[in-house]
This record gives sequence, structure tokens and C-alpha cells, in this order.
Amino acid sequence: MHKFIIILLFSAVNISAMTYKIDIDISQQRLYLKQNDDLIKSYPISSSKYGEGSTENSNMTPLGLHVIKEKIGTNVPINTLFISRINTKRTVNIENSRNKTKDDHITSRILWLDGLEEGKNKGKGVDSYSRYIYIHGTHEEGLIGEKASHGCIRMLNNDVIDLYNYVNIGTEVYISV
Repeated sequence: MHKFIIILLFSAVNISAMTYKIDIDISQQRLYLKQNDDLIKSYPISSSKYGEGSTENSNMTPLGLHVIKEKIGTNVPINTLFISRINTKRTVNIENSRNKTKDDHITSRILWLDGLEEGKNKGKGVDSYSRYIYIHGTHEEGLIGEKASHGCIRMLNNDVIDLYNYVNIGTEVYISV
């Protein structure tokens, strides 16, 4: 009986050792996937063209500690268009030049963030979840690496699919400048 409990406890420790976290550095326009503080992957991103902040309707990227509250898009084809988090079953053409389009398409995968810091990114007037702040794919891949979004963290479609496969609901996401 004691051997079984020790093995069970050891297994639980190994599972928790596989925990990932995400650090997003706005100044570098990079997202870093880490495991136990070891860098696993680094991806280019685009944060808000309006800057950083948490005020409702500001279109700014919120700073601070978040968690992934919802994952949307499991197994959908690359470049699938989502509207209001609903799979349209259509794909979009990818803009690889630095041209800005009139659209802010959400494509391939959605990692919906929930703020954890009351008054900073959680609560009335600043709530990241209520503001629909995501990490998601974009059709404007040519703008990745520069500030171009309307508040979310945009990624290349292949990259957001890759990241999606590593993380779970509850994965910590820290956004800083």
C-alpha cells in the first residue's frame, strides 16, 4: 500500500513539473513559452497599435498576470475565421505584406485571457476577460513583430497552433513592457 502511495505522489510531481507558462514582452514583440523557467519556444507577436492599458474600449493591450480561461479552435483547419468566437467554417487569405487591412480577423486558434490582478486587469472597467483579450492567429501576418492589433496578442497562424498544443486552461500568462 505504501509503495502505491509513493508512486502516486511521484507521478503527481512529474505531471506538475510539465507545467508551462507564457511571458509576453511588449518591448520585444515576443511571446516566450517556458517550462520551470526554462525557455522552450519563442514566437514573434503583435500587440496593440494603441499601446498598453486596461481601460474598457481603449483597444490597448492589458499588462500583468493573466491565465488562459478558455481555449477555442481545437482541430480546426489553419486560417479558419472566427467571429465572436464561433467557427465560421471559412478560411481567410493571409496578408504577408506590411499592408494594414480594414479587418481585424481572428484566425486558427483563440486563447482567451482572464486577468488576475484586481483593478489592473480584473474588475469593473478593466477586465481582460470582459474585454475579450485573446492570444490568436491573424490574417495580417506581414505585420507580426510590430504593434498592430486592437488589444489582443496576435500570432502567426502556425505559431498559435503550436502554442495551443502546449498550453492548458489555467496556464499563466504574464504581459509586460
